[in-house]
Amino acid sequence: MTATAAVRLLGAGDIRDMAARLGVRPTKKLGQNFVIEQGTVRKIASLAAPRPGDVILEVGPGLGSLTLALLEAVADAAGPAFADGICGTAVRDGARLPPSGPEMIPLRLVAVEIDPVLAAQLPKTLAERAPGLASRATVLAGDALSVGEREIGSPAPTVLAANLPYNVAVPVVLNLLAAFPALERGVVMVQSEVADRMCAGPGSRVYGVPSAKLAWYAEARPAGTVPRSVFWPVPNVDSKLVSFTRRDHPETSASREAVFAVIDAAFGQRRKTLRAALAGWAGSPADAERTLRAAGIDPAARGETLGITDFARIAQAATK
Repeated sequence: MTATAAVRLLGAGDIRDMAARLGVRPTKKLGQNFVIEQGTVRKIASLAAPRPGDVILEVGPGLGSLTLALLEAVADAAGPAFADGICGTAVRDGARLPPSGPEMIPLRLVAVEIDPVLAAQLPKTLAERAPGLASRATVLAGDALSVGEREIGSPAPTVLAANLPYNVAVPVVLNLLAAFPALERGVVMVQSEVADRMCAGPGSRVYGVPSAKLAWYAEARPAGTVPRSVFWPVPNVDSKLVSFTRRDHPETSASREAVFAVIDAAFGQRRKTLRAALAGWAGSPADAERTLRAAGIDPAARGETLGITDFARIAQAATK
């Protein structure tokens, strides 16, 4: 069974009709701008690149446009496992094999939706438009800012794919990376300016708190632009895709919380030198200078010139 045959994606008319039937009026508060163009959701699913054994976490599935594209990608990744329409079973020489090793198909997709009306509808949409794959999806009504291992269960997510509300995009990504150490890669669609900050490096005009904190967990990179016309309703801002791959955090004896406190202080007064910006955090300008020199950092430097390793060195020096 091909992925195309297994899944019927939503079109613009489907989405508007479903919203009208449910009485859903997209709200700015929840950042609800639904993707109505199939090429866009297929691109996101392709960038997420599900592999055998993956657990995909989707945040903000809405009416299910991206969810269905992700299930289509799951079927593509499974290949022969869906040749006879049976999920979870590979087929070789006419014999069914239990999913194991390289033949194990992507285990499941977990979609977290904050709107209870949309969360209740999504399983019905998946059953109707992806009947052979719907059992692989779990829909949770909840807030991605507070979701953790207890809510998601086991095994933990390995891939994130999301069209994120612009006002909470960075906090959601940071929360999920902290909550799920197994989350190794992902792709998110966010406001253009947010994407630029997420991907910025030291010295960039837009480098700041989101850039540095995300760098603790992962390497982020631009993955394409998204025109406003693919959304309903059409937003007043441009969007971009950001891909990330988890990496080890800097080697340090300081905790993540301690490093993040340094980052917050360094960018709290962006135009000031680190000696001045970190004065409140350290106790005084003199204490800040002593800590900075112990970490090998010029007290006259500014926060936007430092990388995550530098911030980790400052936090570690403060504990000695």
